[in-house]
Amino acid sequence: MLGIGGVIGARAFLPDRWVERALEIERLWLRWQGPLGLGWRQDELESAESIAILPDIAAVRAPALQVFIKEAIYGMLARQIRGEGSEFEALVEYQPGFDRRTIDWKSSARHSKLLAREYDTERNNQIVFALDSGSDMCEPVAGLPRIDRAVSAALLTSYVALKAGDQVRLFSFAARPERATPFVSGSRNFFRLQAEAAGIDYRFEESNYTLALSTLAAQLQRRSLIVVFTDFTDPTSAELMLESVGRLIDRHLLLFVAMEDEELLSIVDQPPANSEKVAQSVAAASLLAQRRLVITRLRHMGIEVIEGRHDEIGTRLMNAYLKIKRRGQL
Repeated sequence: MLGIGGVIGARAFLPDRWVERALEIERLWLRWQGPLGLGWRQDELESAESIAILPDIAAVRAPALQVFIKEAIYGMLARQIRGEGSEFEALVEYQPGFDRRTIDWKSSARHSKLLAREYDTERNNQIVFALDSGSDMCEPVAGLPRIDRAVSAALLTSYVALKAGDQVRLFSFAARPERATPFVSGSRNFFRLQAEAAGIDYRFEESNYTLALSTLAAQLQRRSLIVVFTDFTDPTSAELMLESVGRLIDRHLLLFVAMEDEELLSIVDQPPANSEKVAQSVAAASLLAQRRLVITRLRHMGIEVIEGRHDEIGTRLMNAYLKIKRRGQL
């Protein structure tokens, strides 16, 4: 019988690439002391158990974020936002500081005083986080693959969205759609998203944007905010992505998230010590120029693109989501 003070040791077998992001335990050592504490017995057992490797949600549990959510306009308390949102609430007398675009001129003429429309923020919107898990997202950023950074940023914004009363869904794709969760609502179900995100892993294959985005569009029955985490390195795949995106923007609101390529930036800025380094800098600058071209074309299509360091995109995405919700664009 294993006592309370027993020690369990496990030797973990880590394959070169996790298929389901699980830690496989192939052997266990158990040790427990005798009743007098003068000796112990040790045994060795074979095991076929596995432990799911869950994404890091330390940022979600951070005290600063908890205070922000409690005090935010879309946090735990429902507050009316004058001049913003999408649901008409009432007519109120215009006050200095109101947005002039909210003035109802016809009603003001009838009542001989300026009246402004007051809107309430719409809840129960659908938010889809589409994560590209193809080969472009396997490149490491500060020691972790891009897809891991993307999952952490998606979970951070998912937690805020669930607190705001919206529905959240995860969708991953590579050469074909990989994982699609049902819509989740309520912050108490956040653990379901975390468990599903543990199964998202990169694939050494080119991403098929046409198949993935068309499949996602067929599954959505109402207007939704689609947040796409991807990278723009291959001009051919980027062109196919732009064509697929063009079919979605008429019905859905899209938001792209891309992390800065710190390695390319460092190569561009390196001193031209020799001809080899000059050639590397020119090639890196060409790749960055192609990347900026794709981002510019996305913005010309009316799509907002969030670009930044890996430790900044989570906060930037959260702020962009709150801005979209405050404006009532959904």
